Amino acid sequence: MNYHEILKRGENFLKKNKIENPYLDVDLILSKVINKKREEILLSASKKLKNIDIIKFNNYLLRRSKKEPMAYILGYKHFWKYKFLINKSVLIPRPDTELLIEETLKYLPINNSKKILDVGTGSGCLVVSLLKDRPKCVATAIDLSKKAINIAKSNAKLHQLENKINFINIDIDKYNSYNYDLIISNPPYINSIDLNRLDDDVKIHEPKLALLGGFDGFKEIKKVIIKSKKLLKINGKLIFEIGYDQKYKIVKILNKNGFFVNKISKDLSGKDRCVISTKIK
Repeated sequence: MNYHEILKRGENFLKKNKIENPYLDVDLILSKVINKKREEILLSASKKLKNIDIIKFNNYLLRRSKKEPMAYILGYKHFWKYKFLINKSVLIPRPDTELLIEETLKYLPINNSKKILDVGTGSGCLVVSLLKDRPKCVATAIDLSKKAINIAKSNAKLHQLENKINFINIDIDKYNSYNYDLIISNPPYINSIDLNRLDDDVKIHEPKLALLGGFDGFKEIKKVIIKSKKLLKINGKLIFEIGYDQKYKIVKILNKNGFFVNKISKDLSGKDRCVISTKIK
């Protein structure tokens, strides 16, 4: 079987299983299997595949037909300007979350050395992206999941930042290192009801620990805000992601805990997504 034939067969199989973008997905799967760029595959459409590669292709195809996200199948995802290793232990970085990097960089002058804490680091995409763009800063990244910490460490090493980020497997409640200039977080903020309404790609395959923010969606965000009050310096920034309908309650929680809300930025769909706040007391 040649490249063209297996791509066509794979595309038809994914179409039958109601997978969006089947042509792109089979292209990426074949590219992974034979370790060639998509352009090279296009120019060698009549080239025959080895049996072992056909088996690999079919295995990946089957995984995709069951709605497993492409990022987990490929083992990586691009975020901001960089490539990150990904597996099922961590949430897949999303374009909307790049808004946190965009906003945070405005408060981090390029030549200043700031002390950063990333709460619930997951793949490490936030903290690594920040330190790649602001190399004079230093950071600590914490996560409740040991498997997530291992992936984040791998990403720090991939980007030559293993000596600039201290990774700790701990819950924010138990963390007690102080005087941070900035805390950044993409905490779990989906409530129990909305979790069941998510697409199968997310609901079945992504870690619930990184998605579920308790019954009302505010459990983890509250923890981050309350603890950040102790961990931040006066005038330190807390920048974090929220659900599209959480703005008003979040502002109340922040104000109650001594934070001033500088700005709430909207994501690519025009929904409230990123809160920028300052500890004022």
